[in-house]
Amino acid sequence: MNFTLSEEHDLIKKTAREFAEEHLSPGVIERDDTATFPSDQIKLMGELGFLGVMVPEKYNGAGMDALSYVIAMEEISRSDASAGVVMSVNNSLVCQIFLDWATEEQKNKYLKKLATGEWLGAFSLSEPQSGSDASNMRTVAEKDGDHYILNGTKNWVTSGISSDLVLVFVITEKGVGYKGISTFIVEKGTPGFSTGEKENKLGIRGSDTC
Repeated sequence: MNFTLSEEHDLIKKTAREFAEEHLSPGVIERDDTATFPSDQIKLMGELGFLGVMVPEKYNGAGMDALSYVIAMEEISRSDASAGVVMSVNNSLVCQIFLDWATEEQKNKYLKKLATGEWLGAFSLSEPQSGSDASNMRTVAEKDGDHYILNGTKNWVTSGISSDLVLVFVITEKGVGYKGISTFIVEKGTPGFSTGEKENKLGIRGSDTC
């Protein structure tokens, strides 16, 4: 098999590496020591298309393939693992969910902002008593007229503090296991919504977890 990168993929690698070495490597140790979120750098990553690599151009994404995403992720993480985690969550756990499951209205309203870094997304699944075992979650959503009221607590939310919206997984139908789980788009500032304290982690401290 030929594993040589195409000219396009080689250019992506070069662009990502040059960006990372210029904007991420400087200060990376200090940011990790002080658990400082790389806000300015993340904004620049969005402008270069690194926060919506596989998002189609019609939704303001870079419109690239999976290999391009992997190459860019590798180069970003090589200089700053925290920035790589933020990039991964926004691309894989937020933008991709919008691409696969959101309505056209939701894509136009949210995905276009997420793909450019104007907004940052977070993914909220785990709870104090359940992690990847999603069927054991206790957070519920109950219909109240034309709206839903969400009640519960989530844990270990990557980018939970710095994000502008959170995809929250909740139970909407009890007794049917994972089939009763739904996902809600919750914007920061929604009445009743609050974030917990930042977790003091052993590493990758520039990426906030709450």
